[in-house]
Amino acid sequence: MELGILTFVLVGFIAQSIDGALGMAYGVSSNAFLLGIGLPPALASASVHIAETFTTAVSGISHWRFGNVRTDLFKRLIIPGVLGAVLGAYILTNIDGNVVKPWIAGYLLIMGLMILWKSFRKIEPKETTGAQVSVLGGVGGLCDAIGGGGWGPIVTSTLVARGDHPRYTIGSVNSSEFFITFSQSIVFLLSLSSELLSNWQIIVGLLVGGMLAAPLAAHVTRRLPVRILMPLVGALVVFLNLRTLYLTFFG
Repeated sequence: MELGILTFVLVGFIAQSIDGALGMAYGVSSNAFLLGIGLPPALASASVHIAETFTTAVSGISHWRFGNVRTDLFKRLIIPGVLGAVLGAYILTNIDGNVVKPWIAGYLLIMGLMILWKSFRKIEPKETTGAQVSVLGGVGGLCDAIGGGGWGPIVTSTLVARGDHPRYTIGSVNSSEFFITFSQSIVFLLSLSSELLSNWQIIVGLLVGGMLAAPLAAHVTRRLPVRILMPLVGALVVFLNLRTLYLTFFG
């Protein structure tokens, strides 16, 4: 790999700054960079998620500390998210994850537009409970592993689009993400150990940069009001998925 480790530290720092503050985009942005320099989808996703195991641990602790976590939502996401993540990691090591990316991007684009629409209307934050959250966690974990990122965009954007409070949604989704990335990483390590070992500088760079940015991003989430968080989340979701669709069909 010609790129130095400091390049990956910078990528990890920028990606985690966005992810920790807005509840998404560490995996999506990091994975896009790694695919852009020529890594195969399975190796790129594995590298991102192993690094993300460490960054999400720091991010989750930071969100807990700043009071951004809703405990019931956090608990409902973990088990189905882990099951979906393990299944997705297994599938990605056997098929091309790019096949499902346009479908995921189309769904997320709609969610982003819904968030933008609601951000300009007067709404009362509400709490989502029930089996729908568990199903969403399973789908989010599955797509996150296959697409190299997606836990935050799918889970956060869907919950915020339904009317959940952005601050507590972002904090809860980020905190639960540690368990999702850890479970995926075990599968990837068992399947791609030699390839990952030869690309250690990617993993180390991403996790160092991400761990440095995580506490700062959690603090930003605590300070930003709902009227600013919602349009930022919506705009980011729309931008990322318009980019994914463009690269899929015209790139």
